[in-house]
Amino acid sequence: MYAWEIQGGPSIRRVAVDVTHWNPRQIACGEAAEALAAAVAGRVADLDQQISGAADNWRLDRIGTVERNILRLGLHELQQSDTPARVVISEAVRLAHWFAGLRAPAFVNGVLDRLARQLGRL
Repeated sequence: MYAWEIQGGPSIRRVAVDVTHWNPRQIACGEAAEALAAAVAGRVADLDQQISGAADNWRLDRIGTVERNILRLGLHELQQSDTPARVVISEAVRLAHWFAGLRAPAFVNGVLDRLARQLGRL
């Protein structure tokens, strides 16, 4: 999702091919990741609107690219999967720990917690 966004939103298929070219070990999970990324990219405007509403005092364009995409993935999972909300949030926070800034995990946790409560998942 990060590569998709910084490249200006090309086809997810093109991004997936590029990513697997850079790291051939990713081929094993590539199909599932590509399907998830395509689903999120297809609803990005709707997801962004909901995230903006839940991110108090933060305009979407001020949220870092990594954090924004973690939130998109997390919200999509909250809305479209049977995965327990606490698991979705925990995994999103873990991604934020690995790939984003020091304050990102708490921010991601807070926004996804609010969204999960709005959806009646918590």
